[in-house]
Amino acid sequence: MSDDEPKPGSAEDQGPVTITAELADRLAEKRTELFEEFEIPDEFPNEVLREAETRTEDVYDEIDAEIDEREDLRDLTTWTTDPIDAQDFDDAISIEREEGAYRLWVHIADVTHYVTPDTAMWEEAVKRSNTVYLPDYTIHMLPPVLAETVCSLVPNEDRLAHTVEMEIDDETLSFEDIDIYKSVINSDERLTYKQCEERLEDPSLPLGEENRLAFELADRMHEQRKEDGSLVLNPRRDRAHTIIEESMLKANKAVTHTLMWDRGVEAMYRVHPQPTPDQWSKALQEIQDLDGVSIPGSAWGDDPRKAVNAALEESPGRQLNKIQRAVLKVMPRAKYMNDPFGGHHALNFDIYGHFTSPIRRLSDTINHWIVHENDVPENLVELCDHASDRQKDGETVERIYKQFLQEQGLDPHAVNNRGIEVVDDTEEAKHTV
Repeated sequence: MSDDEPKPGSAEDQGPVTITAELADRLAEKRTELFEEFEIPDEFPNEVLREAETRTEDVYDEIDAEIDEREDLRDLTTWTTDPIDAQDFDDAISIEREEGAYRLWVHIADVTHYVTPDTAMWEEAVKRSNTVYLPDYTIHMLPPVLAETVCSLVPNEDRLAHTVEMEIDDETLSFEDIDIYKSVINSDERLTYKQCEERLEDPSLPLGEENRLAFELADRMHEQRKEDGSLVLNPRRDRAHTIIEESMLKANKAVTHTLMWDRGVEAMYRVHPQPTPDQWSKALQEIQDLDGVSIPGSAWGDDPRKAVNAALEESPGRQLNKIQRAVLKVMPRAKYMNDPFGGHHALNFDIYGHFTSPIRRLSDTINHWIVHENDVPENLVELCDHASDRQKDGETVERIYKQFLQEQGLDPHAVNNRGIEVVDDTEEAKHTV
């Protein structure tokens, strides 16, 4: 799934990539082959689909029945920001300025209100463990009807959420207070990344001031992460991306710190080992040898992550992918583990885990359950290992499928951003881009 907002002259203006019916059949055959090889189910069992449909009935009556048991945040200014082609909106933010602090709310669709351990949907989610995103094709972890209805934070409708409320110190950007609770929200507006940029340019527009404040905080958190040694492989994201990325990182960090330090419980933590010194030296030398790329002398003897950040920021755009590949080649795989010790090397966080995407990651769904119920699954270690393995399989399928697209003369990035249209006339199928 791409987070790239279509730019003028690209995705929106160019329209879908056109291919012949024959090529569409070859792509479908390749997907089927990969799904069988890696045991990725492309269809949901009827029992799971029926259960999902049942849980999305009588939505408003159920929300009304829940209000007295939750924090009522419906009057709090709240909005979502997503790519223009997003089909569901599972995270929203709110922000206010206080004396000496920022107050940031991250609201996540309350998936575990509908998907609980006694349901067929939960069992199927465990089996799948994550959503697999291929260019123009998605294999969901949970039935899409959930993301399209009760777990989509659409504007002007009440929705059940799991809220992470953070008081963030103005000077240090550290947590002054963290509160995690069930809530009812009502989003004021659904923004695309492009619309967010427009609000940032003109704060007199609705949500303009709120987005400016959100970016002020997000930009500071981003710069602080880089200074602390967090690896930023995508240095040229626009401001809208920065707001969402930094807000979600902060919320994930708040939740997992609360689980570990305040509660001392096991959870599905994200642990990322670091490369050896020799591996880092090899990667940095490969980067230094690229045409038009130079690592500042001061960065060589410092943290290698800072050296990579410096190279990415100063390098020509054509070399970004090569620098990223050089780093990823030596990076060990991140894993889900039941304790956080070892930390997350790429982010340079001592404790980290996932919470903000329960629609598409089992780890987040499990952590939502642990946070609210304070109930750790007995087979947590097994779940961590299984989720790690399934993520690896999904990424392998994505890589092989993208290679196949290229072999067929298709640009995976264009397909991902613009989609595919099947045409009958071979002469009209100009699929090379």
